[in-house]
Amino acid sequence: MRISIPNFSLWVLMLGFFSFSKAQDSPNIFNYTSVGQLGMTVTNFGILGNGWNIINDQKLPSCQYKQHTTIDRDQVEHFSYAGLWIGGKVNGEKRVSTAIVDGVFKPEDGGFEYFAESSIEIRSSISSTSQDSMAVFYSTLAVSHQDFITDFKDYDETSNDYNGIPNHNPLGIDVHLESYAWNFSYADAFVLLKYTITNSSPDDINDLYAGLWADASVANFNYTDYYTPGGGFSWYDNLNGFDTTVDESGFTRDIAYQHDADGDEGWAESYIGFTYIGSTVPRPYSQAHYNQWSWKGSNTNYPGFTMPVDDDSRYAKLMTSVPTGSGEDYTDGYPNETDSWMLLLSAGPLGSEPETPGDSTSWVLKPDSSCTIVFAVVAAHWAEGGSDSPGRRANLHVNKDWAQKAYDGEDKNRNNMLDEGEDLNNNGEIDRYILPQPPPIPSIAVDVGDQEVTVYWQDNAEYFIDPISQEQDFEGYRIYGARKTSGSEDIEFSLLGEFDKADGISTEIGYNTGFEAIRIGEQDSISIDGNYYHYKFVNEGVKNGWLNYYAVTAFDRGDPAANLGSLE
Repeated sequence: MRISIPNFSLWVLMLGFFSFSKAQDSPNIFNYTSVGQLGMTVTNFGILGNGWNIINDQKLPSCQYKQHTTIDRDQVEHFSYAGLWIGGKVNGEKRVSTAIVDGVFKPEDGGFEYFAESSIEIRSSISSTSQDSMAVFYSTLAVSHQDFITDFKDYDETSNDYNGIPNHNPLGIDVHLESYAWNFSYADAFVLLKYTITNSSPDDINDLYAGLWADASVANFNYTDYYTPGGGFSWYDNLNGFDTTVDESGFTRDIAYQHDADGDEGWAESYIGFTYIGSTVPRPYSQAHYNQWSWKGSNTNYPGFTMPVDDDSRYAKLMTSVPTGSGEDYTDGYPNETDSWMLLLSAGPLGSEPETPGDSTSWVLKPDSSCTIVFAVVAAHWAEGGSDSPGRRANLHVNKDWAQKAYDGEDKNRNNMLDEGEDLNNNGEIDRYILPQPPPIPSIAVDVGDQEVTVYWQDNAEYFIDPISQEQDFEGYRIYGARKTSGSEDIEFSLLGEFDKADGISTEIGYNTGFEAIRIGEQDSISIDGNYYHYKFVNEGVKNGWLNYYAVTAFDRGDPAANLGSLE
């Protein structure tokens, strides 16, 4: 998609295009994932990204990685827009509903086929105000550090012509989207997108497929400025591919990806990837598919890589992969000529039950029933120089694998069944969205004396079992103090002490100090208000009458083999 409309006017057109009833909310275009390093705009009408439009005088991330860094070379944007496509057969007729399509310059050209039903609700599992300002959204219902929750649909019961959308024949579906993002260092480069599709029509929908289309273009605006005419930005210097390398569990990764062909002299050495994570239809019955084409519609050197222009051709793209080529014009079967390449990563079939009992090769979504599909948007900087290769995509593999592990949770073999040994908490159901966690905060008590403060804490963190490794990976403690000076609202924490196991593990994790300096004497513990504490740290030289803050944290040893640093 190529938008030449400046600033906010694209959204003005779209708001004017969609005629919202009183029951519908206006489109949300300001929400982007902010807790991790991947900043991606998520809307409530099926579109991802913001088109690199200046919104309310702000240049908000469309799909930027990394967003929390002062290193200009690392601040790479990856796509202007991406959007959800859903296709199926209704009474034998192929229908596809699209959030957005390529080649569209104005809304009346079609392609914007979802209607917002709700605004975006934000939930967060972060309760500390020190972490990404998410505490205001704290909810016990949150799945990740930052959940976006919204609903949209592909029909409008108030209008016979669907508000003027040309050539739109809706499936009659409601879509519930939940996006999940984390700020863990090993999980901050992906966003999970969980779509629950409900058939609100009176007809069966057979052989349902869903996909993410993207108008990707990897570029660093600190090097080639998209916002300034003549700033050097180009849509035509990108290459695509489909990564089918095998992960440690024996499954192909199936990442549709794009990269800047030459990396812009080190300023755009980054990948953007879209990948199928899972669905209610277990593998291998539901499979990933990949397609690409030039935004112009076709590239004469690659006649098989053509743009779909109607429901029949779009449905064909959703349910099949582009035939790979061979020869010097291809790399791993895909065009090696730079262009403004679109991509489509899709998966299916989907449904609520097999079309024929006992036959899992075809599925149907019955009226008033639902199915779920999960995609991930993943970014990564190049692992090495040279031409595109699995070695250069190593970081992309690591980040995708963590996205997969988060979704899989207890379902280690990805068969959508709770097999023997998988029910870690014995609740009788598959628990998903599980990631390695730091040990819990030690329970503390504080005793204030004359110019000294003694901090006591319990050893509860030492017995914590990591939900992924199922090991007690506790490594040590850190003690922090904070002092608020008179007339200041700022709280500045400083590290007062660090103690870790004397186990010979690399000093990158700790200093092998042992705990003798902080361990309570021969009695092993002390009782304070009926609770027993096992360690103490004395902060001396404290001014009487000053307000002070203390915290004790626990950290683990991490997992270097999985590119996982120590978690605190």
